[in-house]
Amino acid sequence: MKKIIIAVLLFLVFGLSHAQDKFASIITNTQPALSSPYMTPEVLWSFGRITEYSVSPDESRLVYAVRYFNIELNKGQTDFYIIKTDGTGRKRLTESSDGKFGLKWRPDGNKIGYVSTRSGSPQLWEMNPDGSELKQISDVPDGILDFKYSPDGLKILYLAEVKIDKTVQDIYPDLKKANGRLITDLMYRHWDEWEDGNYSHIFIADRGTQMIKGGKDINEGEGWDTPMKPFGGIEQINWSPDSKMVVYATKKMRGKEYALSTNSEIYLYDLASGNTVNISEGLMGYDSGPVFSPDGRMIAWSSMERDGYESDITRLFIYRLDNKERTYCSKDFEQNCDNAEWSKDSKTIYFNSGVRGTEEIYKYDLGGSISRVTDGMHNYLDVKVCGNNLIASRQSMSKPTEIYLVNPSNGEAKEITYVNKGLLDQLRTGEVKKRMVKTTDNKEMLSWVIYPPDFDPNKKYPALLFCEGGPQSIVSQFWSYRWNMQIMAANGYIVIAPNRRGVPSFGKEWLEEISGDYGGQNMQDYLSAIDDLAKEPYVNADKLGAVGASYGGFSIYWLAGNHNKRFKAFIAHDGMFNLEAQYLETEEMWFVNWDLGGPFWDKNNTTAQKTFSISPHKYIDKWDTPILVIHGEKDYRIPYTQAMEAFNAAVLRGVPAEMLLLPDENHWVLSPQDGILWQRTYFAWLDKWLK
Repeated sequence: MKKIIIAVLLFLVFGLSHAQDKFASIITNTQPALSSPYMTPEVLWSFGRITEYSVSPDESRLVYAVRYFNIELNKGQTDFYIIKTDGTGRKRLTESSDGKFGLKWRPDGNKIGYVSTRSGSPQLWEMNPDGSELKQISDVPDGILDFKYSPDGLKILYLAEVKIDKTVQDIYPDLKKANGRLITDLMYRHWDEWEDGNYSHIFIADRGTQMIKGGKDINEGEGWDTPMKPFGGIEQINWSPDSKMVVYATKKMRGKEYALSTNSEIYLYDLASGNTVNISEGLMGYDSGPVFSPDGRMIAWSSMERDGYESDITRLFIYRLDNKERTYCSKDFEQNCDNAEWSKDSKTIYFNSGVRGTEEIYKYDLGGSISRVTDGMHNYLDVKVCGNNLIASRQSMSKPTEIYLVNPSNGEAKEITYVNKGLLDQLRTGEVKKRMVKTTDNKEMLSWVIYPPDFDPNKKYPALLFCEGGPQSIVSQFWSYRWNMQIMAANGYIVIAPNRRGVPSFGKEWLEEISGDYGGQNMQDYLSAIDDLAKEPYVNADKLGAVGASYGGFSIYWLAGNHNKRFKAFIAHDGMFNLEAQYLETEEMWFVNWDLGGPFWDKNNTTAQKTFSISPHKYIDKWDTPILVIHGEKDYRIPYTQAMEAFNAAVLRGVPAEMLLLPDENHWVLSPQDGILWQRTYFAWLDKWLK
C-alpha cells in the first residue's frame, strides 16, 4: 500500500514484452497532435514514462529508459536514450520490442549494460554508448532478474530465482497434471503472486571474455527473497568501492514468522572469506537501501524503529567498518530519510524526504547537521551525485516524471529530458493551490485543491473529495496514471485532496494518530476538507462526490454510512469493507496487527475491539448514496471478495451500485485498455450522479 515501485516495473517489463513488430513503428520520438486541449484517458496513456536512468562514470552523459504504450495492441515498449547532462545531444539508442530494463553504465564507461529478453529469457546484454555493437553477455539458465557491475569491472552480481521448496509434482511425480497447492504455512501468496517455491538469490560471477553461464550463490539454501518482495529491487544490493564486499538488505524469515514481522536486516558479504555479517543486528524494524561511502569506510541505510510497523519513519543510519560503530544520524529529524546517496568526498549524504505535502532533497553532513536542498510544489523521487551537481527525477500533479539537474547549493533545477513537452504544450491544465483547512480539533491541515482548466469563479462546479491510500502515505505532488488530478479537473470537477491525520511529512504525532483509529479523527479531517471547500460560491454543494483507493477505498465505504447526506456519489477502489474478513484474508499480518490493533477474537484488546466495531460493513443499514466498486482480482493484500461484499450489500439495500472487476489487475491497473476502461467507468459514474 505504501510505495510503488519495482513490482510495477517488473510487471511492465515481463508482462508486456514481445510486442508485435509493428509496435516499434508506432512509437516515435514525437507525440501526437491532439484534437482537444483537455486531458482524456487516451492522452494520459500517450505520455512517455521515464522508468530509470544511469549517469556515466565520467558524469558527462545520462542514459535513461522511456516506456510508451500502444492502446490498440494493449502493450508497452521501453527504449533507451542518451543525453549530455546539460540537456543537449539527445539520441535514441534502441528501437525494439524486446523487454528491457536494468540500465547501467559499465565502470569503464565504454559500454552500457541492460537486461533484455531478445534471446528469449532475460539476459545481460551490452552495447556501445551510441547503441551499436549489441552483444549478449550472459546465458544463465532461466534468465536473470537484474545485475550490477563490480566497481573494478572484473565481476558481476546478478539476481536469479532458485527453487527451494517442493511442489505437489515433486512430492507426487505421477501427478504431472495436478494443479493443486499444498499449503502448510502463512505467506503462501504475497501482493499479486502465489508462492511457487522459487526465491530470488544473489549470484556473483567473473566478468571475463567468456559468456556468463552461472556464478556463486551467496544465498545458497535460503528460502527467502533477496531483495525483498514486492518492492525491493537491485537498489537494495551494492558493491564496496574496492569490489571486495557486497552489502544487501533482506528478511531471513519464512511463513508465519515472515507474515508477522517487518524486521529486515542489512548483511555484509565478504567475497574472499565467504562470510556474511549482520550489521543491523538489534535494530528491530525495516532496514533497507544500504550504500557504501566512496572511501569504502562507511555504509549508510534507512531504518525503521519498530517491528511490525511498515509505515514507521525511516531513519538514517551509518555503520563504520573499522570499529563496527553504528550512528543514528537523524535522531532529531521527524521526517523520512530515503534513497541515501553519498557525496564524492564521503562527507555528505543526500536523501529524499517528505515535508508538508511535497517530496524534497535533503542533505546530512557528517558533522551532524541536516539541511534542506530543494523547495517547491513538486516531488523529487530520487537523487544522484553528478560532478558538482545532483541529478534527480521529479514530478508534480501537473507534470509527469522528467529528469533534472539540481544545484546542491541553492536547489535550483534545470529540466534536461523533456520527454513529454510535446503533449504538455498542447494541454490546458488546471491550477493547483494549497489550502489550509481548520480541523474539528482546531488544527491546520494542508490540502491541495485542483481547479478545472479555464476555471471561471462565476460558475458552479461539482467537487470531489480525494481520499488517500496507505493509510500512511503522503498526499504529495504526485503524478498518477490512474488517480490523476488533472484528468479529474479536465472533466469539470474541482478536487480537494487533504493531508488528513495519518500521513507523513507533518511530524510523528500527525503520522501516528491513525493507527488503531480508522474511524476517528482522520475521517473528521476528510469531512472538514469537503465542508470547507463546499462553502465556496463556485462549488455546487449539492453535487459532491468522494473517491479513493486502498485505505481511500476503506474511507469511501466508511463514509458511505457516516456522511450525513453530504455526498451524491461514491467510488471505492480496492478498499477494505469487512475488517473481520480482511484480517484473515490478507497476507501481511504485520499490517492488520498494527493498524487494526490485532485479531477480532481478542476480546480483551480494546484497540482491536474498537477498530472492528467501526468496520464499514457495520454501517450498511445507513447506506443511501450511489456507489461504484472497483477491484483487481489479483490483489492479494486486499482480496476482491471485499468488493463483492460491498456491492452485494448495496444492491440488497436498494442502493444504486455498479462493480468493475479487473481479473488481470492487482492493487494497481497496469495495462492500457484496462486503464482506459477504468477511467471511462469512473467518469461515467461521476457524470451520471454529479452532472
